[in-house]
Amino acid sequence: MSSTLTPARSKRSALTKGQLPKYAPYVVLGLALIVGAAILALIGFNAFGWGIVSAILFAAGLVGWSAAVEGSRKAKDKLATCLVVGSFLVALLPLISVIWTVLVNGVPGLISPGFLTSSMNGVTGVYDNKAVEEGAPVIGGIYHALLGTIQITLVATVISVPVGLLSAIYLVEYGHDGRLARAITFFVDVMTGIPSIVAGLFAAAFFFAVVGPGTKTGAVAAVALSVLMIPVVVRSSEEMLKIVPNELREAAYALGVRKWRTILKVVIPTAISGIASGVTLAIARVIGETAPILVTAGFATSINNNVFGGWMASLPTFIYTQILNPTSPANPDPSSQRAWGAALVLIILVMVLNLGARLIARTFAPKTGR
Repeated sequence: MSSTLTPARSKRSALTKGQLPKYAPYVVLGLALIVGAAILALIGFNAFGWGIVSAILFAAGLVGWSAAVEGSRKAKDKLATCLVVGSFLVALLPLISVIWTVLVNGVPGLISPGFLTSSMNGVTGVYDNKAVEEGAPVIGGIYHALLGTIQITLVATVISVPVGLLSAIYLVEYGHDGRLARAITFFVDVMTGIPSIVAGLFAAAFFFAVVGPGTKTGAVAAVALSVLMIPVVVRSSEEMLKIVPNELREAAYALGVRKWRTILKVVIPTAISGIASGVTLAIARVIGETAPILVTAGFATSINNNVFGGWMASLPTFIYTQILNPTSPANPDPSSQRAWGAALVLIILVMVLNLGARLIARTFAPKTGR
């Protein structure tokens, strides 16, 4: 029996000769964590330094072991793998840190009574002083700012989507790299890189000239945000329209369908998933802007349902105001709690919009057969 197993064992050993065992990374990782903790214990332990030292020791140990057993070719491959994975983790750390910090500081504000259903109208420093000194619940919420954010963003979307989509249709279907098409492309590229405060100043100056000085409304803020949204909508829609196969257009033309109807019934439905997801991402891009809204819509503590009249609050300006000018300067902790809660709500909105973009792209994607 042993004589029959000997060739199989020798065959397996020949196949695995010169290779690290499967458990090698785990062994190196465990040793790196232990040695890293020992080194940090000597110079002052902290979690961040422990992670950095352990990562360096892990890469050096795994690559050195691979070079000794597998040769330089496999060692270089493992070094490249360690660098790629390490770069990914380094890029992921700030995101995890931001989400964790906002969650830890924002959840107490989010679960406070009336945070999502009440405004700051009538809330003074007296209430914040009672909350700190007597343990009373924190009064005041973000309902007015949340409502303002939704209204301003909705109006900005209504302005931006038709302009951006029609511009993209012209560039792809009618422009043919002409002078006007090149000019539109150039200005779209310029608009993509302008600071948000410049968009706010443009909208404020425009309404100053048309309506009068001191005009601050939600509509002015929507115009400022549309200046930031239009380039994103144009670029995303243009790329989606370009990838529509020309065979679909030619088939429609061969049936005698006019060009405008071909665009409306063939091209746009084919690219609708990418266009919709691009619009959603453009909304997520501008929903957290602070500077243009401060310049154009001001800040309000009460609910304003008229986007065309009166100052209007938004979540970014609410956060900015609560941190910069606490309701009670002597006890700023309640204002800080409200600001962190509003930041958490804003991040949740952005995450929902991004998930919505993925869902829209999957739902409206063209169905392909075999």
